[in-house]
Amino acid sequence: MTDKKEKKPAVAKIIDGKEVANAVKESIKREVAGMIDKGGNGPHLAAVLVGDDPASQTYVAAKEKAAHAVGMMSSTYRYPADMSEQELLEVIEYLNNDNEIDGFIVQLPLPAHIDESKVINSISPDKDVDGFHPVNVGNLVLGKPGFISATPYGIMELLNYYNIETEGKHCVVLGRSNIVGRPVSILMSQKSGANATVTVCHSRTKNLPSITKKADILIAAIGQPEFVTADMVKKGAVVIDVGIHRIPDDTKQKGYRLTGDVVFDEVSKKASWITPVPGGVGPMTIAMLLKNTLQAHKNKLEAGKKA
Repeated sequence: MTDKKEKKPAVAKIIDGKEVANAVKESIKREVAGMIDKGGNGPHLAAVLVGDDPASQTYVAAKEKAAHAVGMMSSTYRYPADMSEQELLEVIEYLNNDNEIDGFIVQLPLPAHIDESKVINSISPDKDVDGFHPVNVGNLVLGKPGFISATPYGIMELLNYYNIETEGKHCVVLGRSNIVGRPVSILMSQKSGANATVTVCHSRTKNLPSITKKADILIAAIGQPEFVTADMVKKGAVVIDVGIHRIPDDTKQKGYRLTGDVVFDEVSKKASWITPVPGGVGPMTIAMLLKNTLQAHKNKLEAGKKA
């Protein structure tokens, strides 16, 4: 009598953000090349960097590299941390009026003496490729054309690329930030978007696991490392992990490991689809920023035809 083979636990399919981001960037690259072949200019993305925060410097450098890789022009305006708020607002006004710049971002966080809200509000909505200006947020809420914040936009692109069914599904969003939680909850609920039923949870939500276990799609953007455990996830759920954290780890050469808001090893054995960290949502952010910049350039060309 032969022994029965032990059944291996099912492992979730990987939602590969690198693959999707590369596909988005290749599409952008082809479109930009077509514009240049016809004698036009490619889109121009600018970034404003105040201070010497290492993470911000790394991120801006990555954006510049990615822009060049798809044929876009890229400029970075660097200023010391003691730059005054008024000086920064003057730079933004200059960029708003520079017809050669299609879109620009002001890298956050800013030094404590500068009002981030005032800075964001001073950016022209037509050039706000980060999608943070109240006009673009309002357009998002109303389902009108505008720039969508890159991370939520990237999440929607991931779901679309892998043909993950969203219509009528119960989506639970962990987190209510203006950058991820709130906008992605709107996109997931919109009739013209994912058309899902959405529940938004946060750090003050009571009986949280009882809610997350009902989710067909769980989007974790709560900002706490390895917060979501297997007992919080329904079998077969789609899990999107937005978080990225450095955890000290002496076994690693760098002295740390990267993890998300989800305990990947546990949850991947219950989920049907899951994003890894790194390599999931992260690569999509820059890709969708480039897509917004391309759209800003096209909007400018269209406006020029009508003028």
